[in-house]
Amino acid sequence: MKKILLTTVAVLGFASVASAADLRPLPARPLVAPVYNWTSCYIGGYVGGAWGAESVRVHDVNGYNFNLSGLYDAWNYDLKSSFLGGGTLGCNWQPIGSPFVIGAEGEIGYLRLTASALDFPADPFQSINSSVRIGDWYGMATGRLGYAWDRAMVYLKGGVAFVDVNATVTDLVFNPDFIAQTTESLATWTVGGGIEWAFDWNWSVKAEYMFIGLDNVSACGYTTGVAFGPGTYCWNHELDGIHTAKIGLNYRFGGGPSLVPRY
Repeated sequence: MKKILLTTVAVLGFASVASAADLRPLPARPLVAPVYNWTSCYIGGYVGGAWGAESVRVHDVNGYNFNLSGLYDAWNYDLKSSFLGGGTLGCNWQPIGSPFVIGAEGEIGYLRLTASALDFPADPFQSINSSVRIGDWYGMATGRLGYAWDRAMVYLKGGVAFVDVNATVTDLVFNPDFIAQTTESLATWTVGGGIEWAFDWNWSVKAEYMFIGLDNVSACGYTTGVAFGPGTYCWNHELDGIHTAKIGLNYRFGGGPSLVPRY
């Protein structure tokens, strides 16, 4: 009987030790912290303004004095500023644990820069009128490289821009039948940058500046020669570029946090 009691006590003792071991605290596990990640595609809209970089410089490429002043046909004038508005569609990719964000973006919008001037306004024989219109539409296809601090990101942006340009030269006095005109859809370059802040998992706001480079445009036309004889005459319009500034709102599809262990 003693042996049975001793065996029972031993078994109960081992069971108590095992239970005590089970009650010891488990090792601490790392917490998982939500971190904002810019990886997603998005759609957005924007408003802003556009203005010319430099004065439009116009000169007669024929070297012919088209008015009676005996002066070479060349003059400058400024483009008026314009409202800017449109939409964007793009995608971002941010590797887990990296602050760099790589993206591509398409943009299409409205702008309309216009200007006109007479050749040598102080000349009593003034007759040549030049006008330029840039717009009513433009587009961009660009890449983006950003550096993010959680929900804030600064980025550089550059690529190709498409702009519609119309240039016209008319003789208001001596050759009323004359018009030199061209309309071109230019493919040119654009570069700039901005800052973007995500105030929600799916929504962000941005402020952005972009410069659109422009090339020269030549407007040519034929005259029957009311004053100077028949012929084709051309004027070169030197266009330096367009400044644009905008604020925008983007909506990210499938936006959400990345989960990163916190120790």
